[in-house]
Amino acid sequence: VSKKLVTTVSSCADDAVAGLVACNPGLRLLQGHRVVLRDDLQAIRGRVALLSGGGSGHEPAHAGYVGKGMLTGVVAGAVFASPSVGSVLAAIRAVAQAGAAGILLIVKNYTGDRLNFGMALERARAEGANVRMVVVGDDCAFATPGKAGRRGICGTILIHKVAGALAEAGASLDEIVEKVTAAAKAMGTLGLSLSPCSIPGSKPSFQLAEDEMELGLGIHGEAGVRRMKVLPADKAVETMLEHMTDPSNTSHLSLTPGSSVVLMVNNLGGLSCLELAIVAGAAVRGLESQGICIARALVGSFMTALEMAGVSLTLMLVDEELVGLIDAKTTAMAWPNIPAGPATTRREEVPAPMEGPRKPQDEPGAGPGTVRVERVLEQVCSTLLDIQDKLNELDRGAGDGDCGHTHARAAQAIREWMRSRPPPAAPAQLLSALADVLLEQMGGSSGVLYGLFLTAAARRLRGHSDSPAWADAMDAGIEAMQRYGGAAPGDRTMLDSLCAAAQALHALRSPGADPLQVLAAAVQSAEAAAEATRHMEAGAGRASYIRSSRLEQPDPGAVAVAAVLGAVLE
Repeated sequence: VSKKLVTTVSSCADDAVAGLVACNPGLRLLQGHRVVLRDDLQAIRGRVALLSGGGSGHEPAHAGYVGKGMLTGVVAGAVFASPSVGSVLAAIRAVAQAGAAGILLIVKNYTGDRLNFGMALERARAEGANVRMVVVGDDCAFATPGKAGRRGICGTILIHKVAGALAEAGASLDEIVEKVTAAAKAMGTLGLSLSPCSIPGSKPSFQLAEDEMELGLGIHGEAGVRRMKVLPADKAVETMLEHMTDPSNTSHLSLTPGSSVVLMVNNLGGLSCLELAIVAGAAVRGLESQGICIARALVGSFMTALEMAGVSLTLMLVDEELVGLIDAKTTAMAWPNIPAGPATTRREEVPAPMEGPRKPQDEPGAGPGTVRVERVLEQVCSTLLDIQDKLNELDRGAGDGDCGHTHARAAQAIREWMRSRPPPAAPAQLLSALADVLLEQMGGSSGVLYGLFLTAAARRLRGHSDSPAWADAMDAGIEAMQRYGGAAPGDRTMLDSLCAAAQALHALRSPGADPLQVLAAAVQSAEAAAEATRHMEAGAGRASYIRSSRLEQPDPGAVAVAAVLGAVLE
């Protein structure tokens, strides 16, 4: 049995509806029934009321579409089961007694829904109610639909919206029926799934192999039209659009260049939002390439099949009037709040901002000469490349095993940069330039941390390059890393080595201190601190999620810092 986060299997449909109503002040439950109604029923006096519904498990359909400008009420069945005649009739009576001028039932084309809503309609008419029913069948899956006809799927939501906007504008029952019937005929939907779904308390309804996807599934896990190997998103969307518009398919939608459509990209429940956005972009591109204008695009979870990892595409041919009805305001919580306008992949990009002018550096001859700088940097790069495998090995126990690769990437980037131009000799310029190289090329959090360190240190060296200034620069760099990185000495990170070295560099502030001796002491301190991280509990970074008993080696970041300082001394 598949895992489900429910309280009890038997109460899950009731609990879901109750949860929705609890969180939405515009909704009310009808006593004794799984029926959700608008809170302001008095507002429908003299207007047409719209009722819909069906099985649970398709959330946010249908209760998410109850609100001003959409549905007046919905009737929910158990999971994937039609609602009872008694509950549909109770909903009809509730809106009739509120003074509705007419009542329209919007029903998805499934035998159970047609029977139960149809029976309730006949009984309500016998009581004198003015009720009509529209059955929506928008599925494009089957080339030759059987006697049951096309299934009603996600396009039904667009019918809710069009009918709701017309009712809100005061249209008559006959006018609404005529307009939504025409809109429903100019609409098609097709689903594609990567996985099955399972009713709470049951096993999945079917199986798909790891490398398979199925085209044309129903929203209850009913069989589709064909299984195929998993395709990349753009090819999958191309296959869907071809099937939906193929003239040899009886249930196809005729699209011609210049046609205007509303596109709905619907998550069948278990697809990630990342995948959904990729599919949406591919659908817009595919339609644009055929000369179709996408007047509006709606992307989200509109009518799901529990946790099915899949997507459906709905296309509705529209004119200006229909677009206006789609754009009309609604308070229904599941209708997306998006700006009115067409979808296109050809949107002009915002131009990249110009870089601010760099301050000229007035430091001729300050700091070490360019040749010396090149020699030191080359030594640092060689060292990092030499210890690449060692750092990766150290990182495997606590991270993702790429610390060596990240530092090697930095070394290669610095070498490339030196080949392209001589490095500046002035310390502040040199550290700023290195920060830019590492931020752009190194990657990982290490790249940002080194970038922060070098940027803050460079600021401290502007106009100063005497020995005490280097001690100040080291402190400033560490302070910036701590402020944004959140680590402190003792947390088993690169900061342990850096802080130990900084402590030793404070000796540079003493008059007459020998910089080389001080640097040698700093390297020794950094190496000792790196080795000491072997016995520390990780307090920051990815390693902090690993039990300390598993971290029996020194921290790779601390080892890398000690190696860099050692290379500078050489």
